[in-house]
Amino acid sequence: MLLHLPGEIFAQDTLPNITVKNINGRIIVSWMNAYKENITNIHIQRSYDSLKNYTSIGSVLNPMNRENGYADVNPPYNKMYYRLSISFEGGKYIISKPVRPVKDIPQQTEEEKEQTLRFRYPWQVSVIPSTNNPDINLPMSDSIRIAPPVVTVPGLPPVNRTEPGYPSLRIFTAKEQQVVIYLPDATNKKYRAKFFDEQNKFLFELTKLTEPYLILEKVNFGKPGWYYFELYNGETLVEKNKILIGKDAKNGEGRRSGNR
Repeated sequence: MLLHLPGEIFAQDTLPNITVKNINGRIIVSWMNAYKENITNIHIQRSYDSLKNYTSIGSVLNPMNRENGYADVNPPYNKMYYRLSISFEGGKYIISKPVRPVKDIPQQTEEEKEQTLRFRYPWQVSVIPSTNNPDINLPMSDSIRIAPPVVTVPGLPPVNRTEPGYPSLRIFTAKEQQVVIYLPDATNKKYRAKFFDEQNKFLFELTKLTEPYLILEKVNFGKPGWYYFELYNGETLVEKNKILIGKDAKNGEGRRSGNR
């Protein structure tokens, strides 16, 4: 079943389990009720600690509703623990397991995808290395969607992970600091990508990259900073490079990313 909130649709767990989502800073606690016995009250509780110090922040008007939920509009911290205190007729009660919010990432519209694709940093419109034509340039107005294939020239020096690397046209950061993976020939390749932090510590690997266009939200990287990647086709290293995930802009400041 789905809980419908303004502009939001997502699946819910069934009591005594609950679903907790972080949607644009609002914490949505939701659930399905399959109990046959009468529920007299449901209190929503939260705490910084998963085991103790819970306080009730609200209750629901109709605890027997099949679908139900509660919105914590101004939480003091967006990673608090949430649980329910469920009271039944006759005095019986149960406490649900504590759950932390999962950030809900809305799907991009086609227009937003197009804007992301068309955005290019100045350092991404320089000469593109190509074995066929070493002087290909992309005008600023061109979309990356129609960019000529990028070919790694044999003999290019490998990227030293402690030094600024070569800006990538395959994996780069976009306007809102998402990481864009653009692989126009992905359907007939066996691409996979490994990501590392600034200390060369392995973070995660994406396998079976078969879509030509993929966006990774910056929350997957934990914090702003330099990150390194290795792109493979099967067991063959295609590219080793770096990306910069910047901090969120404040007070209307623009966002930037690129080599220093």
